[in-house]
Amino acid sequence: MKGLRRRNTASAQASRTTITRRGLMLGAAQAAVVATLGLRMRHMQLEQADEYRMLAEGNSVKIRLIPPARGLIYDRNGVLLAGNEQNYRVTMTREDAEDVERELADLRRLIPITDEEAEELLDELRRRPPNAPITLADRLSWEEFSRVAVNAPALAGVTPEVGLSRFYPHGPDFAHVVGYVGPVSDYDLSKLENPDPLLRIPRFQLGKSGVEAKLEDDLRGTAGQRRVEVNSGGREMRELGRREGEPGTALQLTLDTRLQNFALARLGEESAAAVVMDITNGDVLAISSAPSFDPNLFVRGISTADYRALMEDDHRPLADKTVQGLYPPGSTFKMVTLLAALDAGVITPEETVRCPGYVEYGGRRFNCWKRAGHGRLNAWQSLEQSCDVFYYEISQKVGIEAISAMARKLGIGVRHDLPMSAVAEGNAPTKDWKFSRYGKDWLIGDTINASIGQGYVLASPVQLAVMTARIASGRAIVPRLVRARDGVEVPVAEAPDLDLDPAHLALAQKGMWAVVNGAHGTAGRSKIVGAEWQMAGKTGTSQVRSAVVNNNAVPWEQRDHALFVCYAPVENPKYAVSLIVEHGGGGSSTAAPIARDIMLFALAGGLPPLAAYPSSQRDQARRRLEALDLIDPAMIAPPARSRA
Repeated sequence: MKGLRRRNTASAQASRTTITRRGLMLGAAQAAVVATLGLRMRHMQLEQADEYRMLAEGNSVKIRLIPPARGLIYDRNGVLLAGNEQNYRVTMTREDAEDVERELADLRRLIPITDEEAEELLDELRRRPPNAPITLADRLSWEEFSRVAVNAPALAGVTPEVGLSRFYPHGPDFAHVVGYVGPVSDYDLSKLENPDPLLRIPRFQLGKSGVEAKLEDDLRGTAGQRRVEVNSGGREMRELGRREGEPGTALQLTLDTRLQNFALARLGEESAAAVVMDITNGDVLAISSAPSFDPNLFVRGISTADYRALMEDDHRPLADKTVQGLYPPGSTFKMVTLLAALDAGVITPEETVRCPGYVEYGGRRFNCWKRAGHGRLNAWQSLEQSCDVFYYEISQKVGIEAISAMARKLGIGVRHDLPMSAVAEGNAPTKDWKFSRYGKDWLIGDTINASIGQGYVLASPVQLAVMTARIASGRAIVPRLVRARDGVEVPVAEAPDLDLDPAHLALAQKGMWAVVNGAHGTAGRSKIVGAEWQMAGKTGTSQVRSAVVNNNAVPWEQRDHALFVCYAPVENPKYAVSLIVEHGGGGSSTAAPIARDIMLFALAGGLPPLAAYPSSQRDQARRRLEALDLIDPAMIAPPARSRA
């Protein structure tokens, strides 16, 4: 019996021990849960109190995109061509505004907004998505911006912002090549399948032409973000966080600011274009189209009157004649025909042709520009005196297919890959081309016209510069406009040998030398004095009408185009220049003197020295150069910076 009681007592003690251990484990678990809840409550009540108070009051957190700084554009020497400046503006988001019309009316008491502008803004606010901010006013003065900022808490949905806007410190000098930016339009967005959200930011600036448009993806950059607290009335209360975006790529172009400025100034009031290339590497040093325009007008919103004036100008200031303009190259094309005939072996370097002043084919007379004829000429003399009959004769032997092939080898009829707007391909016609285009067979007269750069042959000034550089160097020089991206040099394209007989090239070069320096050269009045800078070139006159009439007897728009191409120094070619003056008359009288001045500026690295001109022309040259409105070299800062 006692043994039984002892067993029961032991069992009870074991049971009490087990229960105590379980209770301890359960209690510990309960304590852990309570502690966790306590810590969480403390975190919510103390550390997140502001956020939950905001939610309790109906506030919300919104993400706003931060536009990145647009990439800067410099010239080859670090001179700023396109920069950014601060822009004070005011935006409104419709979904955050209590009463759009009332808020706009209140804003108009602070800053000037006309009735017409107000109607347009209200219409835009109705059309755009309610969460899309709309720019109500930009380019405000600091005083106007301050008034809005002080009153911002009372303006629902209205936000004063400090952004960046593009500016072009050299105005018209680079308008065609650098281009300009403008606000993103509905048309811009319609062309994109998945537009960057950045493009929906109010008044965000997008490249519209030139380098700005062609390299838009590089220049735009990557958006940043900021988290802002907005109350139930749509007012921004504070900024909760910010992540800056990545600025766009900084581009360094091959252009030289002073040379570009001089070329445009020298073209003056003419409707003209000039291109300067470095023969050694293809760098485009100047590419000027005249007349030009101020690209800043488009950034700020050009007026109707200003735009109408540009559109109605018969000299077409908005057109980039350097790459978009296509012209019959006239006699500047004769080197192409000559090299094609020599390369095909249909003539020899010593062969001569008699010029009586005309030839007849198919019952039609084709005249030489010199009606009395040139007599008997060899190849280089035909270039020196620009004899048309010589090329009429040899073109029938070589044929249009070989002439066209040589033209493309020298860069004509080829679209050169430059980041500029609407770069034209030109035309080096063939028999198949004419048939496919017009449904007509090629005629002998077509070949005769093509041999002297007329008829269906079309070339742009940049193509003529490439042609000249290739003839001078014997290599397939490729034009280059971008020198570096974010400080990293862009490789120079390989320029292989043209695979032309050096003796044939030397013959063409000799003829071009004689054009400027020979006894009978058509550009003799544009020679450069001094053996170290001697220039070789070729004049050209491009007909714009079939009837032969004195240019002074017809209206300006019916006069012939004047052309000139050249390279220098002759012994060690460094620069190639092509120039066209629309309706300028003769290439020797109008285009060659301008091209010589531009070439001399490139060679001298500044204003042409008077000693480089024939003594009889120095006074006239001095007066001409002094009259030019040129940029002051001292005003060009070395590496410029953004004003933002």
